[in-house]
Amino acid sequence: MNSLQYPIQGDKANSPWFNEFLVKLLEERDRIGLTDIIRQIDALIINVESGCSVSYVSELALMTPYHYLVTLESESYWTHVLRIDMNSPDILIREVRNLNTHGIFRSLNEVYPIGAHKPNSRYMGEIFRVSNLHEVVEIQKSREIRFFNQDQIRKLELPGNMAIVKPSPYTHNIVGYWERPEQNIRVYALGNSVIHDDVNQGYLNSKAIQKSLGLDRLILPIDHLATRVYSQNREVAILEYLTVSSYYYWGSYDIENQNSSTNVTKSIHYSDEKLSPAKVFTAANNPYFVNHLVGLPSPTENFVRNYGPRLHHIALIVADGETAGQSNIDYVVEAIRSNGKDFLLDVIGSKDEGLKQIFSSASEHSSLIVEYVQRFGDFDGFFTKNNVAELTAAAGVEENLRLLQAQSNQ
Repeated sequence: MNSLQYPIQGDKANSPWFNEFLVKLLEERDRIGLTDIIRQIDALIINVESGCSVSYVSELALMTPYHYLVTLESESYWTHVLRIDMNSPDILIREVRNLNTHGIFRSLNEVYPIGAHKPNSRYMGEIFRVSNLHEVVEIQKSREIRFFNQDQIRKLELPGNMAIVKPSPYTHNIVGYWERPEQNIRVYALGNSVIHDDVNQGYLNSKAIQKSLGLDRLILPIDHLATRVYSQNREVAILEYLTVSSYYYWGSYDIENQNSSTNVTKSIHYSDEKLSPAKVFTAANNPYFVNHLVGLPSPTENFVRNYGPRLHHIALIVADGETAGQSNIDYVVEAIRSNGKDFLLDVIGSKDEGLKQIFSSASEHSSLIVEYVQRFGDFDGFFTKNNVAELTAAAGVEENLRLLQAQSNQ
């Protein structure tokens, strides 16, 4: 394996320290075999508040290709397993059953003004398939990566067949590993398996609408996962993720007019993001306390100060082509809008530029935004700077409104 084989994209200048340790970390990771052992993202874990999972599963059933598979019941959580197929990651939606449940993941929300209003709702992290779990854990421990022990995993009611890294100090996300031969189906060691009638009925209703509108053939699996971090943690968050994954550094772009940068990592094993989504890190160029001197907006830093470091959006691919005389993405957005889901702006970009994108409003159930992205023909790249600037600005407007609402409710 050679994790440094790809030329770095973008115009964002990194520090000499970053450039030095990027090479050292990836060369070491390849040399000790860790890059080869850690494969694709197999699952994403999202926590929601009590009473929210039925609506959230229905929302995702309309807006994404995911299907409700089963519910796993443990003492304090219902975990709803959503799946497209075995080629794309599952989504595990965890609803807290006991409102008195307190733990490390809730505490990551409670110190932030908007995050505290939904203390149990947050994206938790990714689970990677590995070919040798014991070897991965031992190697990572030797690199000073810290894991929850089995008793802690049991108390947190996470699947017992996983090794889970403690939350990152930079992203507040976890990373997990499990050993699954690629031909084997995913089975999560967590509680009793049941079908919840209310979850299933909401799912079936949403899928019927999706199919009637023809969206089931247009909305494809996840393209990327975008995490927002504090400005000072941009470089360390990227390098930490490369340390615990088999991803490589694709590059960074400076979005100057939004006082922000977008930084992309991708799987070394899977060039198709549908098989293992890209992981994006967004950070402000300047910390909040110099904003009044810089004179630029700071939507990324404001988001982190209000919600904490966390996942901001999940981006889904829209199939290239046209439906009813318009680009597929325009058709998808109009159809979903007609079913009550709001978007932060109109579809931006163009076929001539090779890319169109849009952000939904943040989900009231998970606080996560859904992005749709359609790339045309042989578009060479991951995004365009103009699109990212417009999306960042639109998200910042909504987040300011949410802050004002949170303050008025205090």
